[in-house]
Amino acid sequence: MVFTLRYASTTLYFGVNALENAKEYISNHEKVVIATGKTSARVSGALADVEKILKGYGISYVIYDNISPNPWASQVENLAKTIWGEGADLVIAIGGGSPIDTAKMAAIIALSGGSVKDYVKNLRKPKRSVPLIAINLTHGTGTEIDRYAVVTLDDTLEKHGLSPKYPEISIDDPRYTLTLDKRQTMYVSFDAFYHVYESATSKVRSLFIESLAREATRIISEALPKVVNDLKNLDLREKLLYASMIAGIAIDSGSTHIIHAIEHALSGLQPKLAHGCGLALLGPRSAFYIHKAVPEYSAAILKILDPTIKPISEDAEKAQKAVEKFQQEVGFTEKLSDYGFSEKDINKIIEYVLTRLSYMHTNSPFPLTSEIIRDIVAHAL
Repeated sequence: MVFTLRYASTTLYFGVNALENAKEYISNHEKVVIATGKTSARVSGALADVEKILKGYGISYVIYDNISPNPWASQVENLAKTIWGEGADLVIAIGGGSPIDTAKMAAIIALSGGSVKDYVKNLRKPKRSVPLIAINLTHGTGTEIDRYAVVTLDDTLEKHGLSPKYPEISIDDPRYTLTLDKRQTMYVSFDAFYHVYESATSKVRSLFIESLAREATRIISEALPKVVNDLKNLDLREKLLYASMIAGIAIDSGSTHIIHAIEHALSGLQPKLAHGCGLALLGPRSAFYIHKAVPEYSAAILKILDPTIKPISEDAEKAQKAVEKFQQEVGFTEKLSDYGFSEKDINKIIEYVLTRLSYMHTNSPFPLTSEIIRDIVAHAL
């Protein structure tokens, strides 16, 4: 059964065949640009479903599919040119975080002008935007329900988080997640977990965020170990999709901090590093420092993974081991060195995080120092 959630300026339809609920909204438009990557929209069946609706209403559309994982500013700007050039009055983004984030920024630039760098450096503010429908294909990013977008600048390799807009309409249909392979399933689920763990331990945490975080962690900890061995299980996918969605609300209401900040440096320098993988590499050792600083808030989440964890700083090592064990039990064994990183890169990463990405850890529950970053990255190598 499909349910409707209205959050901020987004109307989200959740459930099998949820796209049917957006047909009336789509029918009121004349020209559509579909933004997606090369593969997932087609393999999942989502693109075919969208095209069927558009053809049924006689709506003209073009497909822009030059969006890569960890999208580039140039891809955002090229999509914006396509939207403007086609005179589109609706953008439909199909994908995980990369296509949806790209479309959020492009929908603004198409009508408000400027470049991605203008918005990164606060030289320009969004004024107008083309309406956006976000069709989510993963259970990780939460971008279908939050205002955030992440993009990498081509010239400096800086990976920045922005807050451009909420989608007008969002679709969460678990059928579209059934084609995620085991590694993708792990990575996106880790992303959702770290969204809630960081939000619930940030300076701007709240009881609301903690309640979302606890529920999302409970679902992920129960469903992920099962679904990695049963990838076509629709019920498990639906549960993980729900956890990811409420995790998106958690970060939208709160904030990520040190784990996402350091990961942005890593995948900015090495775009082949999947975001969720990078988080998982950094997460266990980061949990040590987070639990040490705010044991009460950390334990509220991590005791779901290990009921023996106590809200005391002395359990910081136990917190690290609990996260490590959970990731290993679902099959995560990667190292940062697998992606070409070594000790000689640590100083560059430290500089990146403390200068260019300083805004990303302002809500950390403790001051992030070069020594802490060095230790976290070294543990991931």
